Amino acid sequence: MKEAFYEESVSSSRAAREAKLYTAFRVVSIVLFVLAAVQIPIALSNISMAVTAYTDPPEGVTPITGMGLAYTVIVWVLYLALLAGAGLLFFFLKKRFNVSYDYVFVQDELRVSKVFNGRKRKLLRTFSSDQILKMGKCDSDSFERTCAGFDKKQIRLLTPNKQPSEGKEFYYVLYSTSIEKAVYILEARQELMEYMIFAAGRQKWEAR
Repeated sequence: MKEAFYEESVSSSRAAREAKLYTAFRVVSIVLFVLAAVQIPIALSNISMAVTAYTDPPEGVTPITGMGLAYTVIVWVLYLALLAGAGLLFFFLKKRFNVSYDYVFVQDELRVSKVFNGRKRKLLRTFSSDQILKMGKCDSDSFERTCAGFDKKQIRLLTPNKQPSEGKEFYYVLYSTSIEKAVYILEARQELMEYMIFAAGRQKWEAR
């Protein structure tokens, strides 16, 4: 009997370029957050002076109207919100770059994790062999038949690549739980599928 443990990773074919983009987006987000923090005291100071000029202007200071006060407050609030919002946008967009996936088969289940920039790991899905309905290659007719009854949201990629890397192929797994049924696409070596077939049963493998 095979030892029921196998693991492999799939990295982006554009990993070097995406690592640079990840760093660039991260740096830009930090700069925007710092800039927003630096502008807060300036904004408060200008708003405070506008309030004073509206409620009790000192001698020599031109009073402003309520509309002028509202304009000052709105401009500064929008400016700070724009900086912070842009920082958040770059912060979250960076997660689209330099993404890889880890596949770990243990006993009778496959655990798939998403890895961000080679560091932060997030468990996406655990496939129990008894809940796998069907498996096969994505270049087979069975893949087309299987996907025919699903919309795009139910066909989920667990790979960052549009083409399989050398020595690997795209495989699909039709998986069902009490909540949903979906088709998952893996980019893996044949060895991983052999473990999954061994656990789930040969009858669940679609050869054509």
